[in-house]
Amino acid sequence: MSLNHIPVHYSDRRRRWLDSFARRLISSCGMAILLLMMLLFFWLIWVVLPLFSSPSLHQGQAQALQDKSPLVALGNSGSVGWRIGASGNAALISLDKPSTGSILPLNAAIQSATVAADQQSMLLRTAQGVLLLQVDTTPAQAQWRFPLGDKPLSALGNAGQPLSLAKCGPDCWRMAQVNAQGIQVITYRDSDIPDILNIPQRHADKLLLSPRGTLLYTLDGQLLRVWSFPGTVPHLREIHTLPRIPQSLHLLSGGESLLIQDATGISQWFAISGEQGPRLREIHRYAESSGDALLFTEINRRVFATLNAEGEFKLFASKQDGPIMQRKLEAGVAGAAFSPNGDALLLERAGSWQRDKLDDPWPDVNWRNFWQKIWYENYPKPDWVWQSTAAGDSYQAKFSLVPMVTGTLKAAGLALLFATPLALAAAMYTAWFMSPGMRRWIKPAIEMMGALPSVVVGLIAGLWMAPHIGDALPGVLLLPVTLTITLLLCGRFGKRWQRAGRELLVLLPILLAVALLTLWLPSRFLPDVSIWLPHYAQRNLLVASLAMGFALIPLIFTLAEDALFSVPASLGQGSLALGATPWQTLTRVVLPGASAGIFAAMMIGFGRAIGETMILLMASGNTPQTSGGLFSGLRALSANIAIEMPEAASGSAHYRILFLSALVLLVFTLVINTLAELIRQRLRQRYSQHEGQG
Repeated sequence: MSLNHIPVHYSDRRRRWLDSFARRLISSCGMAILLLMMLLFFWLIWVVLPLFSSPSLHQGQAQALQDKSPLVALGNSGSVGWRIGASGNAALISLDKPSTGSILPLNAAIQSATVAADQQSMLLRTAQGVLLLQVDTTPAQAQWRFPLGDKPLSALGNAGQPLSLAKCGPDCWRMAQVNAQGIQVITYRDSDIPDILNIPQRHADKLLLSPRGTLLYTLDGQLLRVWSFPGTVPHLREIHTLPRIPQSLHLLSGGESLLIQDATGISQWFAISGEQGPRLREIHRYAESSGDALLFTEINRRVFATLNAEGEFKLFASKQDGPIMQRKLEAGVAGAAFSPNGDALLLERAGSWQRDKLDDPWPDVNWRNFWQKIWYENYPKPDWVWQSTAAGDSYQAKFSLVPMVTGTLKAAGLALLFATPLALAAAMYTAWFMSPGMRRWIKPAIEMMGALPSVVVGLIAGLWMAPHIGDALPGVLLLPVTLTITLLLCGRFGKRWQRAGRELLVLLPILLAVALLTLWLPSRFLPDVSIWLPHYAQRNLLVASLAMGFALIPLIFTLAEDALFSVPASLGQGSLALGATPWQTLTRVVLPGASAGIFAAMMIGFGRAIGETMILLMASGNTPQTSGGLFSGLRALSANIAIEMPEAASGSAHYRILFLSALVLLVFTLVINTLAELIRQRLRQRYSQHEGQG
């Protein structure tokens, strides 16, 4: 029997125990890693799920009212509710302690009330005139105030004519009224003498001032006019002929969106900038909305509700097409008001109040809104927009994930397009053509590039490479062409000086010289990039992809070179023995045999590019957009999480949507890797069968 086939039997119990222990330890660690991944996956789902919970309304207890007169105006400041009765009593009632409250007798019957957008200032029309009344909730106990005195305002009158009120500053109130002279806009500041502005319009059925008093909407039948006040002279900004006579006009929080309620339902309008300035435009009509129901809005969110006489309650949000909640309440509701945070609903029925708990923390969040185009206020058309914060208090957050997904795929795809040819070409040359002596130096050197931290690569790309690429952009774009032509010419005319396996020593200086010449020469004759490419961003997709491709080359090279080296040497030697050239052997024998490993290397590189954070954070410009090209900025999902997670309030919609971004990134990576593994197994099975048949 040959010595190479002598069977060896181990009877060492200690070794068998160690083998068994190692096998169980490795299996346990593998199961622990899988369990950890599953826990991470389900934890992300647990954080994200509340975003998609349906709104709910929980009925509260009723409390009796002292004033049984008909309701004129109703408000809800959270812990305190206020009520104006027709008998002339202004009541402040605690909603937490129903037994406490106060009533201010106005000594006059109230004919009508006009409430400002802040729901704390109101104009009360009595037989003697018009009073300005304000709810002050800043002290420990809420109280009524008369900011302009407890006497009727002399500049206001004409019973039965429409009024509107806006708080234009800390101690500034702007009012609009219709009188015999037409429409007047009256502004009260610190002094008792008002500023009166006459508008050349004789009649109006309804008046509505914007929250800051900068715009006035007037409705005369089907004619809607918009007046602005740039100075002492009013300016008629636009006129619209509506298809039907509106029942009411309302403004959503922020004062940009106008709700027009008519016989067919409720429509949303807001201004779109054009050649003639901003002009109102109907954005959409809310499905299942009612034209004859009571409509009331929230103070701080773009949410409103309708409630009809039969008790049908419908809750709407500005970015949703239809109601986000419908409930059947008890009939006979005389008035309703939201709390400032939108977490409670105050209802008045005959002689009693009822405060219902409203659970609707994220009314604008919808799965479709993350992926479809939304028409936001002041935008010219629907678009995918990510803008989570702004300086204004009335800002409406925009949470479209499409810009980040697009940026992630563009950066990863272009980086892979840059890195894959270089890495595979280097792997093929190193494994098949390079001399063993050089391979022992080159392969570790390239692998050591993978140890360079990505934050260092991003820092170099953002601070050094980005401005240099901008200065030599024509040369950068010509570089692939000139290097390819140089390699072909060297291969065609350099056979005399070629030394098998050592061509790199001659080619490297030539390629370096050609690259430097290509980068330098065009910039001498062409103008600055800002002149012939005005929309060029210094940190852009090109810079980020080049930097990320540089980081992917060592990973793809190492895995692909190992796959090429793992092909049995007998296959290549047999091909050469049958008369094939080294190139034919590589392309027709070795590459098919290593295709599964090469494909796995590309997919692992793609997965690394999808999850890359620091390079994209520092070199991409962090501009969330979908339409940008090669020279525009972008923002990836991973970079977006790194940027905004520190400033996101825990438990907020912004916080949970960032976790949703992480979940989307994880699911996308898992799907890509699963498909890649299936394809790799198919390739491996296919070419292993070919090898067996051969």
